[in-house]
Formats: sequence, C-alpha cells, structure tokens
Amino acid sequence: MAVNKPKGDNARKRAVKKRTQLKNPLTKTSTKRNKAGGQFMAVKKSAKKFKGVRREK
Repeated sequence: MAVNKPKGDNARKRAVKKRTQLKNPLTKTSTKRNKAGGQFMAVKKSAKKFKGVRREK
C-alpha cells in the first residue's frame, strides 16, 4: 500500500523560487544566484546542474 510522506520531513517538492542558476561560459559549470540581491551563492565543481533550482535564460 502506498503511503504519503509525513509533513515536515524537509523533502523538496518543487523548484526553489528565491534562487536561479545560470551556465558560466568560461568554466562550463552552473552558478547559483540569489534573486533578491543578485549575489552569486555557489558554483558547482562538475558540469551538472543544481537540483531543484530554476534556470535563467
């Protein structure tokens, strides 16, 4: 029988709305950015994308 997860289990359901990610053309890595201030937050070491973060065009 399938059971829904309990509330408050800190499971992410959708994309994070307060952050975006973009591709750095020089390093070919993804960079996470805060939408409110536009500050860069983190850079991935690999070429993969951040999980659950919206993408900029």
